Amino acid sequence: MMPSSTIALQAFATVARLRSFRRAATELGVSPSALSHALRGLEEGLGVRLLNRTTRSVAPTEAGERLLARITPALLDIQTALDEVNDFRDSPIGTLRLNSPRAAAELVLAPLLTRFLAAHPGMKVELVCDDALTDIVAAGFDAGVRFGERLQQDMVAIPLGPPQRFVVVAAPAYLARHGMPNHPQDLQRHACVGIRFPSGGIYRWEFARGAEQLEVEVSGPLSVEDMPLMIHAAENAVGFAYVYAQYAAPGLAAGRLVTVLDDWCPEIPGFFLYYPSRRLMPAGLKAFASLVRADSLDR
Repeated sequence: MMPSSTIALQAFATVARLRSFRRAATELGVSPSALSHALRGLEEGLGVRLLNRTTRSVAPTEAGERLLARITPALLDIQTALDEVNDFRDSPIGTLRLNSPRAAAELVLAPLLTRFLAAHPGMKVELVCDDALTDIVAAGFDAGVRFGERLQQDMVAIPLGPPQRFVVVAAPAYLARHGMPNHPQDLQRHACVGIRFPSGGIYRWEFARGAEQLEVEVSGPLSVEDMPLMIHAAENAVGFAYVYAQYAAPGLAAGRLVTVLDDWCPEIPGFFLYYPSRRLMPAGLKAFASLVRADSLDR
């Protein structure tokens, strides 16, 4: 479909090429009377006759021949450009830009992106790992990843990956020297490895047991911006770390770490893929959202 500003020129070019209003109307999918009306409007606007018409034939005038020669390449370029845009609508091609916290990217997005790119070789993905609350629309992202409570009300959200769980871990050597906490508040008397938000604030560790919820402001000799660094510090007996269970799993399996306060660390809802609207979604985003939904149903 041509933009409205080029419809009259396309109508003229088709009639001039086919030398027939009836055949041109059939090719363009319009009525002969609508086509004739469009041509009259074009000629009146230009103040020049472009077509000589009789009851039996139609042919371009000299001015019409000259116009046809000039606009034909341009009309072909426009149609090619529109066909390329239609490819974005109909087929997953192009670039999908995603914004995600680093943990979500490492724990749940990476395997899904591998499957997505294998299924859609015409797609590219730009993944920006950012723990700030980025405005994905203003920053030019197609979609983002967050926990549910941080989502804006007007966003479409799809569960991404399984429920998550945080755990408090420490090295056996640290526990042997300093003892085991029995309550989250006991952590205030221990060395803890803090994690710093992009804003500069230190995360307050969140706990829940039944209906009871609390936040604990911890302190210690080290603050970092990355959970694998927290794990490394905890394994080297710097102090306690509060991390996603998946990050701690290798250290726990190898005996380098031990969990504490397990009854205060329940499962929580996982991440969500979110984007601003279902209307006119790019084919790439639509395909990735479908993959996320299918993965969620398979769990």
